[in-house]
Amino acid sequence: MSVDTKNISKKILKGILIGGAFAVASTSPIFARKLIPALIKDFEFEQKRKRRQEELDKFYNSFYYLRRKGLLRMEYRGKQLHVSLSAEGKVLAKRYSIDDLKIKKPKHWDKKWRILIFDIEERYRSKREMLRGKLKDLGLYQLQKSVWVCPYHFQEEVEILKNFFGFSKEEMTVIIASEIEKEKELITFFNLKSKN
Repeated sequence: MSVDTKNISKKILKGILIGGAFAVASTSPIFARKLIPALIKDFEFEQKRKRRQEELDKFYNSFYYLRRKGLLRMEYRGKQLHVSLSAEGKVLAKRYSIDDLKIKKPKHWDKKWRILIFDIEERYRSKREMLRGKLKDLGLYQLQKSVWVCPYHFQEEVEILKNFFGFSKEEMTVIIASEIEKEKELITFFNLKSKN
């Protein structure tokens, strides 16, 4: 699989995972144009006709690659084509969502701390360790073993992690605070401007 096919395939899987199953009229003469926006909102096509056709070809190659691999479920219902992820497709799409997860850093810090606390049973130890590894990858500061701090909004990312690992609200909680101990150390760690 080429790099282009892999990247577009990831976008297709993630697009369906986020947007859910969808249907388009299979008899429509602009089937391709309807299919792409339904899958990927941020899929970009340049205005030049030749370039646009190249992008469409790449998209279709990726789409049918996923279908051949059994990652997509396609079902005709009357004149509509319903497209959804197979069980295997959902697993892969979730993994891609986790791999590509990043916390956005705003231009200006709002002087608040986001604190993630988790309490996960010992029987889920491997998941707990994977979660710690991902939090470290995301650049969070480990205040205690199961307490992590970030100065930026990260609730959406926490929800993605929670769903991926199958944890409940009781197992993972986010607190927003205006003050915290070790603040000077945190400001240095995140390279923030001091509150004063």
